[in-house]
Amino acid sequence: MLFNSLGFAIFLPIVFVIYWAVPHKYRYLPLLAASYYFYMSWNPKYVLLILLTTAVSYTCAILVEGCVSTSKKRAKAYIAAALVVCLGVLFFFKYFNFFSESLCSLLSLFSIKLSPYTVALLLPVGISFYTFQSLSYVIDVYRGEVKAQRNFLKYALFISFFPQLVAGPIERTKNLMPQLFEERQFDEKKAVIGLRLMLVGFIKKLVLSDTIGKYVDIVFDDVHSYFGLTFIVAAILFTFQIYCDFSGYSDIAVGCAKLLNIDLMKNFDSPYFSKSIREFWSRWHISLSTWFRDYVYIPLGGSRVSKARNIFNIMVTMLVSGLWHGANWTFVLWGGLHGIYQILERIFTRPATEKETGGKRIYAIGRTLLTFGLVSFAWIFFRADSLEDAFFVVTHLHNGVIHFGNAFLKMMIDTTFNAGSFTKVVICLIGLGVYDYFSLKRDLLEDYGSLPTVVRWLGYVVVVSAIIVLKLHGGTTQSFIYFQF
Repeated sequence: MLFNSLGFAIFLPIVFVIYWAVPHKYRYLPLLAASYYFYMSWNPKYVLLILLTTAVSYTCAILVEGCVSTSKKRAKAYIAAALVVCLGVLFFFKYFNFFSESLCSLLSLFSIKLSPYTVALLLPVGISFYTFQSLSYVIDVYRGEVKAQRNFLKYALFISFFPQLVAGPIERTKNLMPQLFEERQFDEKKAVIGLRLMLVGFIKKLVLSDTIGKYVDIVFDDVHSYFGLTFIVAAILFTFQIYCDFSGYSDIAVGCAKLLNIDLMKNFDSPYFSKSIREFWSRWHISLSTWFRDYVYIPLGGSRVSKARNIFNIMVTMLVSGLWHGANWTFVLWGGLHGIYQILERIFTRPATEKETGGKRIYAIGRTLLTFGLVSFAWIFFRADSLEDAFFVVTHLHNGVIHFGNAFLKMMIDTTFNAGSFTKVVICLIGLGVYDYFSLKRDLLEDYGSLPTVVRWLGYVVVVSAIIVLKLHGGTTQSFIYFQF
């Protein structure tokens, strides 16, 4: 079930009413049923996978808690069992074909010709997200940060909570688990903020991401037909498309949870205003970046090691992060690029000079633009269908750009932009930038509530009407990009 579907528009109010009508002691039961219905609306048979992951991590966590104080070795064995089973399921469905094909390609370099063995399977929606959430729970129990949940149904709800089940945020046990089961009263103010946040998410997805995606797909689906400014514009547009798509999903998920008086973690914090790649990763997909920090980077030694080992830790973390996103070498290279960026930052970043700090606004703008450029460049590999396509794009970015007038006209023709559609996209992106910039300084959604009632409702009507008109007149509805991960 998509957030941007009629089915969800019917599903959510029903869940809302039932949730608040049931005594708090039993609310987790209809919420669990709703979450499993939400997940099974894609493909009912894959519910067995989430049940398997849930059962294994639930059992292992209890076993870990029972022996961690007396036998660390046994506790680690149970953690290993959870890792093997849960990651094994993830590997089989997401990476088996990729590694089979990659191995055969590697062997062919040594004149060993083999045909890859592949299996025709659909990737279960959300499998990467709920796998990581379940594993972090087991590890947190081992670390003594949380107690193992004895009620299987309650634990199943923690793993399957529908707002964040399919594409996050990847929640931590100590944040989400207590909220699901403690007594909570309906909070009208929080619910209103949640609705506003959902509206922002729908604007990002339906008005921006889906609209931009049409032009991006034209170029990246047939890269050998284009060059130069067309590639540059397509890369920049995809930079905004994936941000609007994924942050839009997160906004809807967080807003939806607020209707139930549950707070999910903030997953995006105006990442394109970052002044460094390291800062970018503290603002982009925060739940995943902190997951890799806490469960991969720090266990490897983090930064409390030699410089060489720290470089190794950064690269491993980013390469694994890239692979997490998809079974394609393009994602691995995307992660590797971000690893290289961060390593170079650590080596060459120096304190700003007095002259630079004196004009710190210009200095900050320069660093922000540089970071944005590096991130946009890396997104080319993320979006490209293959390494061949990605390298074709990056090696033809400069072609003809010096003749800007001709290059601009060719870009407009290549992407099927006209003056009106191009202007609308630019205006929307400027509006997004303004919203994100001021969001760093103020809580705009709360501030909106202080406006006169007439103004507020006029704004709601205008935005909803714009979305409806856009969808009825040539708009496209696409699945959320991160559903494939």
